[in-house]
Amino acid sequence: MAFGSRVPVEGRTVAVAAVAVGSVLAVLAISAGVGLGGAVDAVAGEPTLVVTDENGTELLTEPVGDETEIAIEYTHSVEKTPVYDVYVADDGALVMTRMEFSSFGAGLPSQADVTERDGRYVFDPPATRHETLRLKTGSVADHDLVVGDERYDVAAMSGYGAVELTVERR
Repeated sequence: MAFGSRVPVEGRTVAVAAVAVGSVLAVLAISAGVGLGGAVDAVAGEPTLVVTDENGTELLTEPVGDETEIAIEYTHSVEKTPVYDVYVADDGALVMTRMEFSSFGAGLPSQADVTERDGRYVFDPPATRHETLRLKTGSVADHDLVVGDERYDVAAMSGYGAVELTVERR
């Protein structure tokens, strides 16, 4: 192995250097993601929203902070009214913070305590963590993904297929 080689380690590429220490040759693995004992450093990199299609192909990566709203906006298939599901990134997971909708229908929280704001119902759910959020997009619902101030047509990006949303440190 040559000085400055790069080798794969647990799905990451690690820089490797050979160093002579007295009569002993030491090999050092150098990477922000690998610490002593080969453990992955959980604080390396910044939180990033990763959207993949059902084949595992990355469709979108977007850095997200603690306060960045990550929303899925779609048209309810029966009521034909807009629904807005809002999440935030929290320690490698997505946590739903609220749901906004215009009418009660199948799958919407009809028995929940909701408030009315600007002519819409707002539901503040109990915190639920999603390590992976799976979403089946469709042409009727026409799902959009809103990350901060950026809007993405996730339905078209995925060919109206399924997507997974995760938060990773990159």
